[in-house]
Amino acid sequence: MSKARVHVVITGKVQGVYFRDSAQREADALGVTGWIRNNSDGSVEGVFEGTTKNLFKMIEWCQHGPPRAHVIDIKENWQNYQGEFKSFGIAGRGLFDL
Repeated sequence: MSKARVHVVITGKVQGVYFRDSAQREADALGVTGWIRNNSDGSVEGVFEGTTKNLFKMIEWCQHGPPRAHVIDIKENWQNYQGEFKSFGIAGRGLFDL
């Protein structure tokens, strides 16, 4: 199964609604690695690595996020798989300080 990497920027009501924590649980369930963080402009940004199939599932989840989120747009930048991450984390917490 082919692997890939995708950089996403998600806009809408995506901060203060447990988006990052919920995304981490979803990524762990899908076997997706990478990171996610809040941006100062109110968006959420992440880099996901894994099988192409599971990355599409992760992006599909991001289209709605957790119950209190309201996603307006997701920008995707697909890249070559780098195998850079061993797990998925929230940037600013431990190993995922960016």
